[in-house]
Amino acid sequence: MECQSIIMNFTFPPSLDDMEDLAASVYGSLPDEILTCCDDLSIVIEDSVDATTLGDLGLDDPFDLLALYKSGSEISPGVERKAANDDDVLVLYRRSLLDMWCETQEDLLSLIRQVMIEELGRYFEFSDDDIEDMAERHYQGML
Repeated sequence: MECQSIIMNFTFPPSLDDMEDLAASVYGSLPDEILTCCDDLSIVIEDSVDATTLGDLGLDDPFDLLALYKSGSEISPGVERKAANDDDVLVLYRRSLLDMWCETQEDLLSLIRQVMIEELGRYFEFSDDDIEDMAERHYQGML
């Protein structure tokens, strides 16, 4: 089995492409409970939350949102389409993640992993205890 490692030695903040690579490396190693719920999931990195999404979610501060799961059948959060023709998307917000990374001084890969587990776990209605257990178990097994 080939082993990949990502060396994170950023002189500048990670770009959108860097964040996309990190998220892709985390996705395949998420807990099985979450992966079984995620058929055809696309991961998209956006620099920051757009004003429409902020308004739809009733948020004032764009740094309050780290990630957002969008079902292919949703036009916007909570508004469903009649016919689903798009993949489900997990949007990770780069600026918010980098801000949290600086605040917490955690490993960026671990932070992305935690955010992905929490957002997907909440969307698929796992209990808080289940999400915490998956994150802890996953953290111990992956790092």
